[in-house]
Amino acid sequence: MKILLIADQAEPTLWEHLDRRRLEGVELILSCGDLPADYLSFLTCFTDAPILYVHGNHDDRYAQHPPEGCICIEDTIYTFNGVRILGLGGSMRYNNGVNQYTEREMRKRVRKLRFKLWRSKGIDILLTHAPAFDLGDDKDLAHQGFETFLRVIDKYHPRVLVHGHVHQSYRHDFKRIRQRGDTQVINACGAYLLELSMMEP
Repeated sequence: MKILLIADQAEPTLWEHLDRRRLEGVELILSCGDLPADYLSFLTCFTDAPILYVHGNHDDRYAQHPPEGCICIEDTIYTFNGVRILGLGGSMRYNNGVNQYTEREMRKRVRKLRFKLWRSKGIDILLTHAPAFDLGDDKDLAHQGFETFLRVIDKYHPRVLVHGHVHQSYRHDFKRIRQRGDTQVINACGAYLLELSMMEP
């Protein structure tokens, strides 16, 4: 399955200078947040692929102006063509933003999902805005990752964790792809094309 991952910065070849070849063969689009609602809605006009999203820490405006034609998967497991995707948006709490959470609050969100996780027999993709702790995060509180995500990885072994939040320009040692056990960790900042094999999870 060809999946387009997007986050944080509208990709010029998709937004300002649309290159439709970037969308050829794409079956699913996953947004990790902090993207203009109009950008996501714009993409729906040029692809039949579902666009699933979670909220970034700057997406408070989605409450009044959500991305049209897109599907929010916050705090749920969405299955597409057999691929199970869990959405957990937001960042570490650093002020009073709506889409910010303490570690304890994020842990509580996951705890509420235990039955859904059990019923779905796990997940294939964990879609987040913030990274997991010490897996591509940064030192300041606003960009620190969640330890809760590490627990989700270690317990449910998703094939992929996709996040945004930490821009390429934030770090001189930026790495798009990391690994934790069997889980590939991808920073989707801008845009990245993922080829997900359709083997049995």
